[in-house]
Amino acid sequence: MFNFLIRSVKWITVRLAILAAALALLIWSITFHPPALQEEAVINQADTQLLTSGQQVKVLSWNVQYMSGKKYEFWYDRLDGDGPDIRASKADISQTFNQVAKLIIEQNPDIILLQELHDDAKRTDYEDQLQRLLTLLPPEYNNYSETFYWQAGFVPLPQIMGSVGMKLAVISKYKLGSALRHQLASIKTDPVSDQFNFRRAIQEVSLPVIGGNKLTVMNTHFDAFAQGSDTMQQQVSYLQRLLSGKNENSESWIIAGDFNLLPPGQYEKMDATARNYYQPNSEFAHIYDQFNVIPTIEQTSGPDASHWFTHFPNRKEVSGPDRTIDYFVYGDHMQMSDARVIQQNTLHISDHLPMVATITLP
Repeated sequence: MFNFLIRSVKWITVRLAILAAALALLIWSITFHPPALQEEAVINQADTQLLTSGQQVKVLSWNVQYMSGKKYEFWYDRLDGDGPDIRASKADISQTFNQVAKLIIEQNPDIILLQELHDDAKRTDYEDQLQRLLTLLPPEYNNYSETFYWQAGFVPLPQIMGSVGMKLAVISKYKLGSALRHQLASIKTDPVSDQFNFRRAIQEVSLPVIGGNKLTVMNTHFDAFAQGSDTMQQQVSYLQRLLSGKNENSESWIIAGDFNLLPPGQYEKMDATARNYYQPNSEFAHIYDQFNVIPTIEQTSGPDASHWFTHFPNRKEVSGPDRTIDYFVYGDHMQMSDARVIQQNTLHISDHLPMVATITLP
């Protein structure tokens, strides 16, 4: 009897080990595990024009919040995860697509950097939002590259219970060269949950320039909800090394996006609830110390600081934009002009406001 019990325990242990291994393999197979550096595809239309040395180039950057509009307070919009809304309606998504396309056409940028586009996500009906947007824009914008930073065949979260897909996109009137994806540090929780987490990234796309060095355009969306970890500092440190190397090589570069970090000095001016999302001493101060940033600290701390607010949280008690977390950062060999946050007629489109700036190529 004793030997039988031993054999039974061993058999159960082996079966449990096999089941655990099978489950681990399944989770790995449906989640996203990109390398540290990855080449990405670029799509160019035939006979697309090239940038030229000395040319002025207008850049638009915008977190479009997967085209969901401003009628909702999603579950993740509150720290305790009890926001009432799961998804936007199809009608509101369609309306937001039209509003985003209308603003882009009005602004007529040369290069567009977008964050939070969905692709094959259950909550937005499995649609490739980049491709839908391109059908609403003039045909000269059909040069693009994309980079995923969240992807899974199934996420067992009650508010999702299905596939997710979120990506960055660079859209251009001008010919694109090569594209790279830089993997950033990820938030660590537990071994299982980590597999379903975001894989934040920097998207890097080069554009050839007639009569000059290539232009490198970068697009990113840093982590949020990273309290209690050094994830944000790790992501900033990676950015510092990347940008320092480009300055040392005398490259022409610009990066923009949703950095989810405050400018120095803004934390003290925020209400207690908003402060919960940030550190008192912003990690982004290191970027201000080393590089050219728009908005400047003078702009974010001066009498017109509200003109540079880029985020309008989806919380019912917040009546308008109240912080700056989106930026342009650009190289020492670049000139920038006409930078601004477009606040007029945009507060109903996304929880972030679009930014535009004009750079002059060396």
